[in-house]
Amino acid sequence: MSELRPFDSLAAADHGWLNARHHFSFADYPARMHWGAIRVWNDDLIAPQAGFPPHPHRDMEIITYVLEGAITHQDSLGNTGRTEAGDVQVMSAGTGIRHSEYNLEDGPTKLFQIWIIPTRTGEAPSWGARPFPKGERSGRFVTLASGYEDDPDALPIRTDARLVAATLKAGDTAEYPVGRDRKAYLVPATGAIRIDDVRVNARDGAAISDLDVIRVTAIEDSEIVLVDAA
Repeated sequence: MSELRPFDSLAAADHGWLNARHHFSFADYPARMHWGAIRVWNDDLIAPQAGFPPHPHRDMEIITYVLEGAITHQDSLGNTGRTEAGDVQVMSAGTGIRHSEYNLEDGPTKLFQIWIIPTRTGEAPSWGARPFPKGERSGRFVTLASGYEDDPDALPIRTDARLVAATLKAGDTAEYPVGRDRKAYLVPATGAIRIDDVRVNARDGAAISDLDVIRVTAIEDSEIVLVDAA
């Protein structure tokens, strides 16, 4: 089953420096509290030389998938890093961390920020980032972040979930085995796709359940991001 959540139906927040859409409950938007362990999926457009000042988190897995531009991270552990388009960063908030996220670029930065509820708590916070070239996910789903030991090339997260992504040419089909006891949430960053008979356009959300395999066919050249969670 795929429940379409069109981009135009998502809650919108325009702060001047930040133009955001919320797939799930966030700030003053009370609807759609979660989908399985997926708690937040924000579609953020951040103006140049602007961003989120230092603020705290705890007991949350926070994944940033950069679509355009770059985001610069600093945290209370002393980590500093610039994550650019095609790259992913993961922050395990654990017992508590403060961080800031700024777009220090000359142009806007577009990103997905995804929060997943952890299945392991009480551990020290951590942060990490790495590049994932889009060419390596051409025609197939590649795991970018994972809570499973059999995904050694992915960024680690402390939850029974995976973040995967694929780039498909128009007419291509890719499959992802999810299992009927799982919840998945899929967003095309660009392009348009079809899941069975449901068309999903760029930045729409598809809440997926009760499927053994997710079969995605690209209507247009597409970049697809998917979270598979308990």
